Amino acid sequence: MAHKHDHDHDHDHEHDYEEIVMLQDEDGNEQECAIYDFELDGQMYAVLFPIHEPDQGGFIYRMETNEDGEEVLLDIEDDEEFERVLAFLETDVMEME
Repeated sequence: MAHKHDHDHDHDHEHDYEEIVMLQDEDGNEQECAIYDFELDGQMYAVLFPIHEPDQGGFIYRMETNEDGEEVLLDIEDDEEFERVLAFLETDVMEME
């Protein structure tokens, strides 16, 4: 499961959403999500924000390229890596306000 990032959307700023995707949870429920992607220390990451439930926050993933050349989203299993990404996102958001 992806780490969750609670993000207050009451402030005024825009993210550059690359695309809208469907995210499926472990129970098979689908949510339409906007993707905000960014690079940190040479690694690409993505935050998926549920469009119809913005109060839910976002889900943070690492982006990799599979053997077919397609981008895939992977869970961030390393807690230190997740904390670095979260700190970056919090700084990024504060700079946009």
